[in-house]
Amino acid sequence: WPSIFSGLEIIANRTTLSHRDSGGAPSLFDLLISLGSGHEAKLTLADVGAELDYYPETMVFISGKVLQHSIGPWGPGERLVIA
Repeated sequence: WPSIFSGLEIIANRTTLSHRDSGGAPSLFDLLISLGSGHEAKLTLADVGAELDYYPETMVFISGKVLQHSIGPWGPGERLVIA
């Protein structure tokens, strides 16, 4: 289907080490959508010292090229992310 985004990634039941995205431009934002059931994931933004709730049905826009970000262990439940 047509999309304004240049790429799409589906991540299932995976932690993500702290990183910055290599693609894109610093002025562009990435849309992250957390799906699944029963998990209590946290999105950590190391550069600004923030840890955000990243529960199912959460949508976040970040500049992944600028902000260092990660997802640690989330406990029980299934986690699916569309990025």
